[in-house]
Amino acid sequence: MKFKHIIYILLVLGIVAMVIYRIIDNKQENSQGKQKSGGQATVTVVGMVLKPQEFAENLSLSGTLEANEQIEIRSEISGIVESIKFKEGSKVSKGQILFTVNDLELRARLAKVQTAQRLAAENERRAKLLLEKEAISQEEYDISEADFQFARAESQLVAAQLAKATVRAPFSGTIGLRYISKGTYVTPTTPIAILVNTDQLKITFSIPEKYSSQIALNDRITFTTTNAKEQYTATIYAIEPEVELTTRTLKMRAIADNMDGKLIPGTFANVLLPLATVKDALLVPTESLIPIQNGKKIFVSENGLAKEVIVETGSRTESSVNVLSGLKSGDTILTSGVMMLRNGTPVKVNLIQQAENPVL
Repeated sequence: MKFKHIIYILLVLGIVAMVIYRIIDNKQENSQGKQKSGGQATVTVVGMVLKPQEFAENLSLSGTLEANEQIEIRSEISGIVESIKFKEGSKVSKGQILFTVNDLELRARLAKVQTAQRLAAENERRAKLLLEKEAISQEEYDISEADFQFARAESQLVAAQLAKATVRAPFSGTIGLRYISKGTYVTPTTPIAILVNTDQLKITFSIPEKYSSQIALNDRITFTTTNAKEQYTATIYAIEPEVELTTRTLKMRAIADNMDGKLIPGTFANVLLPLATVKDALLVPTESLIPIQNGKKIFVSENGLAKEVIVETGSRTESSVNVLSGLKSGDTILTSGVMMLRNGTPVKVNLIQQAENPVL
């Protein structure tokens, strides 16, 4: 029995000795690792080696669709609406009569002034004959001629007012809902209906000033709308001559065909503006970028340590960002676990493959 007890005691002592040895050994290893890394523990992160690749740079912008032509129909004179010649929501042609205002009073005035014009014309003719016979003075003839010119101008004025009693479409398009009925008393401030030309639509949008040199007249763009899955094309036809100071953007306008009428004015448009194709772009995952006060930074692995690099970025895709400065081909960038890193943190990098041919 004593021999067995001795064996058990020796086994227990051996196990305890091994445990104590491992504890001391681990402490020494940790102490050596900390001395080599300045007292910091190694962090395992995911990274990738940067390789240049071709990148078709496009600019995604917000825009608004506007009618090519749009006006609010009104009457230029006051009066009772006598007839309405259009149907709500219908197509109208340029010059088509839309509605008429009662013009009986104007017709009577026109007849009156035309009679006065004929009398003044006859008086001027007789005065001219008398002047030729030296029966009247030049001054008397001048008065007769002035009376005739005044009567003619008065007649032209009333005729112009009479023409305004008939309201015509200034251009072809679609007329909207009307706000009057037959018999309504209208004035120049009374809205009648909206007339829009939607055969073509304008897309107004603004680009950051740094891209202004890359855009020119007649460049083509593509766009989509929230109410349709189709992609449409448009051509830039006008650019503002100066940058807007408050937003540092340049406003421009493109025009698109809409003969099928699927596009509606006032709709939000997502504009895709093609820029230059970059042959050797350096693309990094969006999650690798860390916003800071003066821009963005990214961590790279250098000699087993995390190094903080300030970068300048350009266009982006859904998952990648084009880095314009701060990185070079061959750099090992850290893509995940970066929020716990500091400048000089020891890192163990698990490399992944870089995505190719990104789509903007």
